[in-house]
Amino acid sequence: MTDFLRRSPWRLLALLATFAITLIVYWPGLSGGFLFDDYPNIVDNKGVQPHDASLPSMVGAALSSPASEFKRPLSSLSFAVNYLATGIDPYWMKLTNLLIHLLNGWLVYLLSMALLRSDSSGRHPRTPLIAALIASGWMLLPINLTAVLYVVQRMESLANLFVLLGLLGYVAGRRRMLGHRTDRACGGTWQGFILCAASITVPTALGLLAKETAVMLPLYALLVEWTLFSFGRLTHAPHDAASPQRTDPRVIGLFLLVLALPMVAGLAWLLPGLLKPEAWATRDFTMGTRLLSETRIVVDYIAWTLLPTPGALSFYHDDFRISTGLLSPRSTLASIVFLTALAALMLWLRRSRPLAALGIALFLGCQLLTGTILPLELIYEHRNYFASFGLLLAIVPLLATPQSSLFALPRYVLLAGLMLCWSVLTALTAYAWGNPLRLAEDLAMRAPQSPRAQYELGRTYIIYSHYDPSSPFTRLAYTPLEKAAALPNASILPEQALIFMNARMGLPLKDVWWDSLIIKLKAHKPGVQDESSLGALTQCAREKRCDLPKQRMTEAFLAALSHPHPSARLLAAYGDYAWNVLDEHALGLQMLTDAATTAPSEPAYHITLARMLATQGRYVEVERQIAVLQSLNTGGRLERDIAGMRALVPAESGR
Repeated sequence: MTDFLRRSPWRLLALLATFAITLIVYWPGLSGGFLFDDYPNIVDNKGVQPHDASLPSMVGAALSSPASEFKRPLSSLSFAVNYLATGIDPYWMKLTNLLIHLLNGWLVYLLSMALLRSDSSGRHPRTPLIAALIASGWMLLPINLTAVLYVVQRMESLANLFVLLGLLGYVAGRRRMLGHRTDRACGGTWQGFILCAASITVPTALGLLAKETAVMLPLYALLVEWTLFSFGRLTHAPHDAASPQRTDPRVIGLFLLVLALPMVAGLAWLLPGLLKPEAWATRDFTMGTRLLSETRIVVDYIAWTLLPTPGALSFYHDDFRISTGLLSPRSTLASIVFLTALAALMLWLRRSRPLAALGIALFLGCQLLTGTILPLELIYEHRNYFASFGLLLAIVPLLATPQSSLFALPRYVLLAGLMLCWSVLTALTAYAWGNPLRLAEDLAMRAPQSPRAQYELGRTYIIYSHYDPSSPFTRLAYTPLEKAAALPNASILPEQALIFMNARMGLPLKDVWWDSLIIKLKAHKPGVQDESSLGALTQCAREKRCDLPKQRMTEAFLAALSHPHPSARLLAAYGDYAWNVLDEHALGLQMLTDAATTAPSEPAYHITLARMLATQGRYVEVERQIAVLQSLNTGGRLERDIAGMRALVPAESGR
């Protein structure tokens, strides 16, 4: 670094200027609000809103995420720290995300430098400048905006911080092992190997605590090895000339241990469940149609990264047409052909332009987790937070170091034009994100056929109406919500919002809203959004803010429960409604018992069940629930709840 500052201080200044530009571009977006999955993970998640910084509170926060069975404790802890410092203010949470993004930009710069210097083709004489351009472009890419301003996707940026650190360490270790001139003083080959092993195990483990995408680090390291280092080892010629010639068995063994074996074990664990129809019951696609659809989506990701348009980067992508065959739509086959050609190009470039091949490989490799057999939602822009680095690694060196001066100027102009377009679109989008109403209107305009975008616009109008029937925002809310309800593949969120709004305002509830809601619940197994909708209506009725017809609510719950294997969340919601609104305590108790049985490791169900049992004087059964909570009391996170449960049991009950 000292040598770099001495010889090229202006390049460092250029990189610092990019950090400043990134701050300026994103700053207007920091004043916006929470959005979509921010609510279940942060706003409505009391676990990340601790009373203090005690160990039990922090453990409770770490294990509170509803986003994943693995809980993503590091991300949840970071939200809890934000809350302790500044409350539930989204400004400070977004600022934290932006600082993580800038740190990742610095790591992208360092990693780009290391990869450029490891390219044996010697085609990159302007290494610091090219690395700075890659990092600058990556920080300003519009497709990476949601990993910054969408608060919950700190999970993605935090996980990739460890991925970038791991790759940096791996490249440094391999350069030591191969005796690169600039790294000989750093130690021998065994020290380098230990650094490699540590760099693809420790950061992977830490990154997994933020989000599961960090599990891809060993694969990325393998792709770096395949393209740049060829699994070589250091050998010595007669005059002690070091050169990598033979395959290094230590490297092969390392990847067998940290990649191949875990991958086989993971597939053996996942596949039996994924092959069951119920794994896809809440989705509008099967494994087959998902794989076909993802070929088009991956091609779209390339376009959205390099040549984005406002209409493409619409945040909500639930209006995407699922592929049902190679020619339905026709772009499915074309996308398969294109991706096959891209993979072939990667193989062809490996010898002549290994860095370009690596960039393509990293982009395609990044899609293997979220774009193949897991029953995740089809499209999210933030899934390209690391993949976009691969694309820039492939194209920026080609544009910044033309082999012929004849084509130098057009390439420079193209690269400058891309940088300018990315910056302008990111700035415009960040400005929209700076105000909830402006954002809702902007996203609804970008995706007019998206049920979620139209619903979010209607929901935002409701918030701005303050539940005043005479407010102009009240009248504005009906159109987007009724449009959203009528769009294909819409959840019951629009109907729930219409019912909720009118009930809160004491206005008539239309039968057509109830009919549509119940028909949808009968047609498909409820998803997370459907369950959230029923939970919100239940809470409103329980708090006596909404006068909802009990017959209709019961019909809705029975329709939702008519599908096999109802979720614990749905069972608990119906139990809540039966106990507190219908006053049917036996039914409520049965539903909570079923919920606790379905999700035995979720403390909330056992706590609610214990309270119900206590009101009926069934203290022996309360003690059983307390015993369950004790077994779940990791780090003392449930001490307060357990103490509250014990207070419900009279001393004379023989405790």
